[in-house]
Amino acid sequence: MSTPSKTMHPSFASLKLPNKVPALITYAQGIVKSMTGNVAFPSPTPTLAAVTEAINELQTAEAAALARTKGAVAVRNEKRTALITLLRQLRGHIQSVADADPETSASVIQSAGVALRKVAVHAKRTFAAKFGPTSGSVHLTAETVARRASYEWQYSADGGKTWVSAPVTLQAKTMVLGLTPGATVVFRSRAVTKDGEGDWSQPASIIVK
Repeated sequence: MSTPSKTMHPSFASLKLPNKVPALITYAQGIVKSMTGNVAFPSPTPTLAAVTEAINELQTAEAAALARTKGAVAVRNEKRTALITLLRQLRGHIQSVADADPETSASVIQSAGVALRKVAVHAKRTFAAKFGPTSGSVHLTAETVARRASYEWQYSADGGKTWVSAPVTLQAKTMVLGLTPGATVVFRSRAVTKDGEGDWSQPASIIVK
């Protein structure tokens, strides 16, 4: 008698960005510390050096803003946005590493110093990739999450190591064109609502015709 295979539920990296600048700096420093020397992330993208530089620049800008230096608040806000952008890019890298091995994804995410968000066992995500009407095209459909939402789409031709973004849509469906026939391509999607970005769907792969 064969042993039933264990169903692996995906784990997702989640940033819990503080609103206050000092707390954001401490939070970012904690992530850099957790990822420094972490064997799961030998070559983070963006680099930890770039993130550290952004942290230092925000610290300097925050000090100038507290000192009421003219124009310092605007600079501080720009540096805050720049750091958050890098942290979000880093979260994407953490997620891509975690996706490579579902069995260790939770521990990998937590080792990077970011929060772990697991999809509930009862949650069902309806994301599908099907052949399009022409060679090199794939039709993607996702779950409609709200009346007012946009949908982001990405695909990868190297097993999820790197992702290419397709145009954002206002409907839970899209067509990706110009793919290489015979190639195995992985797709994923996520919804964006007034409450923010959702989690990426479980990847779906297809051999392009």
